[in-house]
Amino acid sequence: MLARTYDDQVCSIARALEVVGERWSLLLVRDAFLGLSRFEQFQTSLGIGRNVLTNRLGRLVEAGVFERIRYQQHPDRFDYRLTPMGRQLLVPILALMHWGDDHLAEPAGPPRLAQHAECGGELHAALICRQCQSPVPAHQVTVVPGPGQHPPT
Repeated sequence: MLARTYDDQVCSIARALEVVGERWSLLLVRDAFLGLSRFEQFQTSLGIGRNVLTNRLGRLVEAGVFERIRYQQHPDRFDYRLTPMGRQLLVPILALMHWGDDHLAEPAGPPRLAQHAECGGELHAALICRQCQSPVPAHQVTVVPGPGQHPPT
């Protein structure tokens, strides 16, 4: 997690990285999208230490990305399910996956493909204009101050 050294910055990216910026956090979200939900499943998939996994899952639950759902008592055991907030991470996760596929994939190609469950078509994360619904290439994006931007001092 980032140190809180950006207090003077008003930046949604920095705030998001506070929640999911540690690599285990994004890999936990990835695994949840792949259908994993139990502590032991995450641990086996990631090869992560129990203490680190406990810490990361606890932070993601606290942040509202996952919810803990008891599936057994004596001893208590929980599923970790993505919340609506967590499910919204699918687009950035897919965009990161596509970036990795484009720039870092093995010669054989990408290790996974995201497909539309209904038709089998391959999915791609894309920038779509909310106004005209057109796809927008990165070079046509302009970032301007939003309503939450503080005026310069």
